[in-house]
Amino acid sequence: MKRFSAFNVAALVLGFAFLYVPIILLVVYSFNASRLVTVWGGFSTQWYASLLQNQALLDAAWVTLRVALLSATAATVLGTLAAVTLVRRGRFLGRTLFSGMVTAPLVMPEVITGLSLLLLFVAIGFDRGFWTVTLAHTTFSMCFVAVVVQSRLLSFDMSLEEAALDLGAPPLKAFLLVTLPIILPAVAAGWMIAFTLSLDDLVIASFTSGPGATTLPMQIYSQVRLGVTPEINAVSTLMIGVVALVVLVTTALTKTRAARFP
Repeated sequence: MKRFSAFNVAALVLGFAFLYVPIILLVVYSFNASRLVTVWGGFSTQWYASLLQNQALLDAAWVTLRVALLSATAATVLGTLAAVTLVRRGRFLGRTLFSGMVTAPLVMPEVITGLSLLLLFVAIGFDRGFWTVTLAHTTFSMCFVAVVVQSRLLSFDMSLEEAALDLGAPPLKAFLLVTLPIILPAVAAGWMIAFTLSLDDLVIASFTSGPGATTLPMQIYSQVRLGVTPEINAVSTLMIGVVALVVLVTTALTKTRAARFP
Protein backbone atom coordinates (compact mmCIF):
# COMPACT_ATOMS: atom_id res chain seq x y z
CA MET A 1 0.00 0.00 0.00
CA LYS A 2 1.37 3.39 -0.97
CA ARG A 3 2.11 5.63 1.99
CA PHE A 4 1.16 9.27 2.16
CA SER A 5 4.08 11.59 1.61
CA ALA A 6 4.74 14.53 3.91
CA PHE A 7 3.50 16.89 1.20
CA ASN A 8 0.21 15.00 0.84
CA VAL A 9 -0.34 15.00 4.59
CA ALA A 10 0.42 18.72 4.84
CA ALA A 11 -1.87 19.53 1.93
CA LEU A 12 -4.67 17.44 3.47
CA VAL A 13 -4.28 19.07 6.89
CA LEU A 14 -4.18 22.59 5.43
CA GLY A 15 -7.19 21.86 3.24
CA PHE A 16 -9.30 20.60 6.13
CA ALA A 17 -8.11 23.46 8.33
CA PHE A 18 -9.09 26.01 5.68
CA LEU A 19 -12.56 24.46 5.43
CA TYR A 20 -13.39 23.70 9.05
CA VAL A 21 -11.36 25.95 11.38
CA PRO A 22 -13.59 29.01 10.68
CA ILE A 23 -16.68 26.90 11.42
CA ILE A 24 -15.14 25.57 14.63
CA LEU A 25 -14.24 29.10 15.74
CA LEU A 26 -17.78 30.29 15.04
CA VAL A 27 -19.22 27.48 17.16
CA VAL A 28 -16.73 28.10 19.98
CA TYR A 29 -17.37 31.85 20.09
CA SER A 30 -21.12 31.29 20.19
CA PHE A 31 -20.46 30.21 23.81
CA ASN A 32 -18.39 33.31 24.56
CA ALA A 33 -19.44 35.30 27.61
CA SER A 34 -18.07 38.53 26.13
CA ARG A 35 -20.14 40.69 23.82
CA LEU A 36 -17.00 41.18 21.72
CA VAL A 37 -17.06 38.23 19.34
CA THR A 38 -13.27 38.18 18.90
CA VAL A 39 -12.37 38.38 22.62
CA TRP A 40 -12.87 35.28 24.74
CA GLY A 41 -14.55 36.16 28.02
CA GLY A 42 -15.34 32.71 29.38
CA PHE A 43 -17.89 30.01 28.69
CA SER A 44 -21.54 31.05 28.64
CA THR A 45 -24.83 30.09 26.97
CA GLN A 46 -26.37 33.52 27.49
CA TRP A 47 -26.45 34.30 23.78
CA TYR A 48 -28.63 31.26 23.10
CA ALA A 49 -31.02 32.52 25.76
CA SER A 50 -30.80 35.99 24.21
CA LEU A 51 -31.53 34.47 20.81
CA LEU A 52 -34.87 33.20 22.11
CA GLN A 53 -35.80 36.84 22.76
CA ASN A 54 -34.76 38.00 19.27
CA GLN A 55 -38.07 37.68 17.45
CA ALA A 56 -36.71 38.90 14.12
CA LEU A 57 -34.12 36.11 13.94
CA LEU A 58 -36.61 33.49 15.12
CA ASP A 59 -39.16 34.53 12.50
CA ALA A 60 -36.50 34.50 9.78
CA ALA A 61 -35.33 31.04 10.87
CA TRP A 62 -38.90 29.68 10.76
CA VAL A 63 -39.44 31.12 7.28
CA THR A 64 -36.14 29.63 6.11
CA LEU A 65 -36.98 26.15 7.41
CA ARG A 66 -40.44 26.16 5.82
CA VAL A 67 -39.09 27.39 2.49
CA ALA A 68 -36.29 24.80 2.56
CA LEU A 69 -38.61 21.89 3.36
CA LEU A 70 -41.22 22.81 0.75
CA SER A 71 -38.81 23.78 -2.01
CA ALA A 72 -36.59 20.74 -1.46
CA THR A 73 -39.58 18.40 -1.62
CA ALA A 74 -41.00 20.04 -4.74
CA ALA A 75 -37.56 20.15 -6.39
CA THR A 76 -37.04 16.45 -5.61
CA VAL A 77 -40.33 15.45 -7.23
CA LEU A 78 -39.81 17.63 -10.31
CA GLY A 79 -36.11 16.79 -10.62
CA THR A 80 -36.81 13.06 -10.39
CA LEU A 81 -39.49 13.31 -13.08
CA ALA A 82 -37.13 15.29 -15.29
CA ALA A 83 -34.38 12.70 -14.81
CA VAL A 84 -36.76 9.86 -15.67
CA THR A 85 -37.85 11.70 -18.80
CA LEU A 86 -34.30 12.31 -19.97
CA VAL A 87 -33.18 8.73 -19.34
CA ARG A 88 -36.25 6.73 -20.31
CA ARG A 89 -37.73 8.69 -23.20
CA GLY A 90 -34.63 8.52 -25.37
CA ARG A 91 -34.64 11.00 -28.24
CA PHE A 92 -37.76 13.12 -28.60
CA LEU A 93 -38.64 16.43 -30.19
CA GLY A 94 -37.22 19.23 -28.05
CA ARG A 95 -35.04 16.95 -25.92
CA THR A 96 -31.97 19.16 -26.30
CA LEU A 97 -33.95 22.25 -25.32
CA PHE A 98 -35.54 20.45 -22.38
CA SER A 99 -32.19 19.14 -21.16
CA GLY A 100 -30.64 22.59 -21.48
CA MET A 101 -33.47 24.24 -19.55
CA VAL A 102 -33.23 21.65 -16.77
CA THR A 103 -29.48 22.09 -16.30
CA ALA A 104 -29.25 25.83 -17.05
CA PRO A 105 -29.46 26.94 -13.37
CA LEU A 106 -26.28 24.95 -12.71
CA VAL A 107 -24.21 27.45 -14.68
CA MET A 108 -26.45 30.50 -14.49
CA PRO A 109 -25.23 33.24 -12.11
CA GLU A 110 -27.58 33.61 -9.16
CA VAL A 111 -27.97 37.31 -9.85
CA ILE A 112 -29.33 36.56 -13.33
CA THR A 113 -31.65 33.85 -11.98
CA GLY A 114 -32.95 36.08 -9.21
CA LEU A 115 -33.49 39.05 -11.52
CA SER A 116 -35.25 36.88 -14.12
CA LEU A 117 -37.62 35.45 -11.53
CA LEU A 118 -38.27 38.92 -10.12
CA LEU A 119 -39.24 40.20 -13.56
CA LEU A 120 -41.47 37.15 -14.08
CA PHE A 121 -43.33 37.63 -10.81
CA VAL A 122 -43.80 41.34 -11.51
CA ALA A 123 -45.01 40.65 -15.07
CA ILE A 124 -47.68 38.16 -13.95
CA GLY A 125 -48.72 40.26 -10.95
CA PHE A 126 -47.64 37.67 -8.35
CA ASP A 127 -47.05 39.50 -5.07
CA ARG A 128 -43.63 38.72 -3.65
CA GLY A 129 -43.57 36.85 -0.37
CA PHE A 130 -43.19 33.37 1.05
CA TRP A 131 -44.45 31.52 -2.03
CA THR A 132 -42.30 33.43 -4.51
CA VAL A 133 -39.19 32.53 -2.50
CA THR A 134 -40.32 28.90 -2.38
CA LEU A 135 -40.91 28.81 -6.14
CA ALA A 136 -37.56 30.47 -6.79
CA HIS A 137 -35.68 27.97 -4.63
CA THR A 138 -37.51 25.09 -6.30
CA THR A 139 -36.48 26.42 -9.70
CA PHE A 140 -32.76 26.69 -9.04
CA SER A 141 -32.39 23.53 -6.90
CA MET A 142 -34.38 21.20 -9.15
CA CYS A 143 -31.48 20.87 -11.59
CA PHE A 144 -29.20 19.45 -8.88
CA VAL A 145 -31.74 16.75 -8.08
CA ALA A 146 -32.16 15.94 -11.78
CA VAL A 147 -28.41 15.49 -12.28
CA VAL A 148 -28.01 13.23 -9.23
CA VAL A 149 -31.02 11.03 -10.03
CA GLN A 150 -30.17 10.90 -13.74
CA SER A 151 -26.70 9.53 -12.97
CA ARG A 152 -28.28 6.76 -10.88
CA LEU A 153 -30.89 5.88 -13.49
CA LEU A 154 -28.21 5.50 -16.16
CA SER A 155 -26.77 2.55 -14.22
CA PHE A 156 -30.15 1.08 -13.25
CA ASP A 157 -30.85 -2.50 -14.37
CA MET A 158 -34.01 -2.18 -16.43
CA SER A 159 -34.58 -5.94 -16.31
CA LEU A 160 -35.85 -5.56 -12.75
CA GLU A 161 -38.62 -3.21 -13.79
CA GLU A 162 -39.34 -5.25 -16.90
CA ALA A 163 -39.81 -8.35 -14.73
CA ALA A 164 -42.44 -6.48 -12.71
CA LEU A 165 -44.17 -5.43 -15.94
CA ASP A 166 -44.13 -9.02 -17.19
CA LEU A 167 -45.79 -10.13 -13.96
CA GLY A 168 -48.67 -7.76 -14.63
CA ALA A 169 -47.76 -4.65 -12.68
CA PRO A 170 -48.82 -1.37 -14.34
CA PRO A 171 -45.91 0.94 -15.32
CA LEU A 172 -46.57 3.39 -12.50
CA LYS A 173 -46.81 0.65 -9.89
CA ALA A 174 -43.66 -1.01 -11.22
CA PHE A 175 -41.81 2.29 -10.94
CA LEU A 176 -43.05 3.03 -7.42
CA LEU A 177 -42.49 -0.47 -6.01
CA VAL A 178 -39.36 -1.55 -7.90
CA THR A 179 -37.44 1.38 -9.37
CA LEU A 180 -38.04 4.04 -6.74
CA PRO A 181 -36.84 1.98 -3.74
CA ILE A 182 -33.61 1.16 -5.58
CA ILE A 183 -32.87 4.73 -6.63
CA LEU A 184 -34.08 6.16 -3.31
CA PRO A 185 -30.52 6.88 -2.03
CA ALA A 186 -29.97 9.16 -5.05
CA VAL A 187 -33.37 10.80 -4.53
CA ALA A 188 -32.57 11.35 -0.84
CA ALA A 189 -29.18 12.82 -1.76
CA GLY A 190 -30.87 15.17 -4.21
CA TRP A 191 -33.34 16.26 -1.53
CA MET A 192 -30.52 16.92 0.90
CA ILE A 193 -28.64 19.03 -1.64
CA ALA A 194 -31.80 21.03 -2.44
CA PHE A 195 -32.52 21.53 1.28
CA THR A 196 -28.99 22.75 1.98
CA LEU A 197 -28.96 25.08 -1.02
CA SER A 198 -32.23 26.64 0.11
CA LEU A 199 -30.93 27.20 3.64
CA ASP A 200 -27.80 28.84 2.24
CA ASP A 201 -29.30 31.05 -0.48
CA LEU A 202 -29.09 34.81 -0.11
CA VAL A 203 -29.00 36.32 -3.60
CA ILE A 204 -32.10 34.74 -5.16
CA ALA A 205 -34.13 35.18 -1.96
CA SER A 206 -33.18 38.87 -1.87
CA PHE A 207 -34.71 39.36 -5.33
CA THR A 208 -37.88 37.34 -4.77
CA SER A 209 -38.77 37.94 -1.11
CA GLY A 210 -41.37 40.37 0.11
CA PRO A 211 -42.94 41.59 3.37
CA GLY A 212 -42.99 38.86 5.99
CA ALA A 213 -40.71 36.58 3.96
CA THR A 214 -37.26 37.53 5.21
CA THR A 215 -35.04 34.47 5.28
CA LEU A 216 -32.34 33.83 7.86
CA PRO A 217 -29.40 34.53 5.48
CA MET A 218 -31.02 37.85 4.58
CA GLN A 219 -31.54 38.73 8.24
CA ILE A 220 -27.98 37.76 9.16
CA TYR A 221 -26.53 39.72 6.24
CA SER A 222 -28.50 42.84 7.18
CA GLN A 223 -27.21 42.64 10.77
CA VAL A 224 -23.61 41.76 9.87
CA ARG A 225 -23.29 45.01 7.94
CA LEU A 226 -23.71 46.76 11.29
CA GLY A 227 -21.30 44.41 13.06
CA VAL A 228 -21.25 40.76 14.08
CA THR A 229 -23.14 40.08 17.30
CA PRO A 230 -22.97 36.99 19.52
CA GLU A 231 -26.58 36.15 18.61
CA ILE A 232 -25.48 35.70 14.99
CA ASN A 233 -22.85 33.20 16.11
CA ALA A 234 -25.51 31.35 18.09
CA VAL A 235 -28.03 31.17 15.28
CA SER A 236 -25.30 30.16 12.82
CA THR A 237 -24.31 27.33 15.15
CA LEU A 238 -27.90 26.16 15.26
CA MET A 239 -28.02 26.19 11.46
CA ILE A 240 -24.87 24.09 11.35
CA GLY A 241 -26.51 21.66 13.77
CA VAL A 242 -29.66 21.40 11.65
CA VAL A 243 -27.69 20.73 8.47
CA ALA A 244 -25.48 18.19 10.25
CA LEU A 245 -28.55 16.41 11.61
CA VAL A 246 -30.14 16.26 8.16
CA VAL A 247 -26.90 14.89 6.70
CA LEU A 248 -26.61 12.21 9.39
CA VAL A 249 -30.23 11.11 9.06
CA THR A 250 -30.08 11.05 5.27
CA THR A 251 -26.79 9.12 5.32
CA ALA A 252 -28.23 6.56 7.74
CA LEU A 253 -31.34 6.09 5.62
CA THR A 254 -29.25 5.83 2.46
CA LYS A 255 -26.97 3.18 3.95
CA THR A 256 -29.95 1.22 5.24
CA ARG A 257 -31.63 1.35 1.83
CA ALA A 258 -28.40 0.45 0.04
CA ALA A 259 -27.98 -2.59 2.31
CA ARG A 260 -31.49 -3.77 1.46
CA PHE A 261 -31.08 -3.12 -2.27
CA PRO A 262 -27.37 -3.64 -3.10
